[in-house]
Amino acid sequence: MSDVTDDIQTVDQPDVLVDSRDEAPISQLEEEGDVAADYIEELLDICDLDGDIDIEVRAGRAYVSVTAGADSNISVLSQPETVSALQELTRLAVQSKTGAFSRLILDVGGSRDARQAELSQLVDRAIGRIEAGSSSAALPPMSSYERKLVHDLVSSRGYTSESEGEGRDRHTVISPA
Repeated sequence: MSDVTDDIQTVDQPDVLVDSRDEAPISQLEEEGDVAADYIEELLDICDLDGDIDIEVRAGRAYVSVTAGADSNISVLSQPETVSALQELTRLAVQSKTGAFSRLILDVGGSRDARQAELSQLVDRAIGRIEAGSSSAALPPMSSYERKLVHDLVSSRGYTSESEGEGRDRHTVISPA
């Protein structure tokens, strides 16, 4: 059903990638990717879904991507809420196997790219409100990963942003630079 790609691409080749929270050796991230790929492969087999699994290590995280051809039925798992839930389950499986907290990112059927495009449009609309006279624009609550993407998008457009709120209400507020 699914194929695990054994080639782990490592971006930024140092022996240790440094995360702002702690240090994660590349070998640990590769192990996370392998465990996550095994978990996802089993899930795909149980669900009788076709998909290829790719593992990449970059920016202090393991990235696991599930891709498939146009005739595949993987789209059932590529909805944003489903991908988030699968990512959490996969992180728990990795933590159970390795004993360490995992910050891996899961992408199914290009859902992360689609979400980044949505976030880009959301940022564009917020900046439009600021250019129309608002002093700032607050975005809806989102995950820390999505907020990081928003901060990067906002910065690249010459504006500033900061996260506000707690827990599920944590959101990003965009302001002029």
